Amino acid sequence: MKNDPQAVADALDALQVAGRRRVRRVVQGHATPGTSAQPLLDGRPLLNFCSNDYLDLAREPGVARAMADCSMAWGSGSGAAHLVTGHGEEHHALEEELAAFTGREAALLFSTGYMANVGVISALAARGEIILQDKLNHASLLDGARQSDATLQRYRHADAEDAARLAAAAGGRLSLIATDGVFSMDGDIAPLGALARIAREHQAWLLVDDAHGLGVMGATGRGCLELAGLGEDEVPLLVGTLGKAFGSFGAFVAGRRDVIELVMQRARSYIFTTALPPAVAAASRAALAAMRQQDWRRSRVLEAVQRFRSAATARGITLMPSTTPIQPVPVPGAARCAAASDALRARGYWVAAIRSPTVPAGTERLRVTLTAAHRDEDIDGLADALAAVLRELTEQSTPERHE
Repeated sequence: MKNDPQAVADALDALQVAGRRRVRRVVQGHATPGTSAQPLLDGRPLLNFCSNDYLDLAREPGVARAMADCSMAWGSGSGAAHLVTGHGEEHHALEEELAAFTGREAALLFSTGYMANVGVISALAARGEIILQDKLNHASLLDGARQSDATLQRYRHADAEDAARLAAAAGGRLSLIATDGVFSMDGDIAPLGALARIAREHQAWLLVDDAHGLGVMGATGRGCLELAGLGEDEVPLLVGTLGKAFGSFGAFVAGRRDVIELVMQRARSYIFTTALPPAVAAASRAALAAMRQQDWRRSRVLEAVQRFRSAATARGITLMPSTTPIQPVPVPGAARCAAASDALRARGYWVAAIRSPTVPAGTERLRVTLTAAHRDEDIDGLADALAAVLRELTEQSTPERHE
């Protein structure tokens, strides 16, 4: 695009016409202390069904207190990269606790989940090698492959047979297979056992980004790998985020100690960025402790998932197959999906409209996310509102018959 005001205006207009122009909405506070369930928007509270704060820890008083106390002791920032003077006691303790939680030898903190995936992939794959990824992987995994200079090949979504076919064709050039654990826009889970077998057969790394699984899935909340019965030997690279179930910020990769050391030495997104503020690490440690001690949070999320699916089915609402807190409701058409989201917000429910290019055109959906903060009456109310909004949209799109 040229540096031309008209070209910029035309590009924005095109997004608007296509129903793909995104709008940031300013949260002005929260109506209920200690929970993220009711953000204030334009002065009125909404029931929040688009947050990734699955365990409702982001505003939990003990987590906030840990952050505040650490800020008073350590200040507001780390002041440097981890490999200079930015790696403090809180960072180090958090890495050790995350390693123990995930059942691995070591963990390495990154400032964001995006940086973790880009850094790990570029540290372990290079030009001339092949990386296999699921078609619906998160953008950070795809971008990591592109930045590594390796050749990126994508298998059909959650199709281990297609992955095996590509792996066989790659021969000795296959270096890494990467997948989401829980897919962030569909809510389904990758075929991790089959992918682990393929990776082992070809002596390739297997990287699982379990951003949406850790803290929620598995018998003790250790994520999709626990659910699948897979450990460090089968999945040598586990990436997790601290900004979802942990209610904090940042990310990490966990694995064998020598592998984590190699990533630390090579990952540019780790080496050349400022470390997280120590207070953020302290909050993450408090969240991890709460996660392990308060299992009711995880149980409540899974109960909410079942209640929503039952309520939606009873009202004739079509859902995508998912056993996770991510429950997509198909509403094809960008403008139609945006209109549904607006109509729900007018009724007091905040549900995100997911449109192209986040998902392919024609597969737009409302992305409902359930958390430990949602009460039964909140879920039933959302199901009622969804049914009404979808019915109204159908009536509006049905042409009138003239006798």
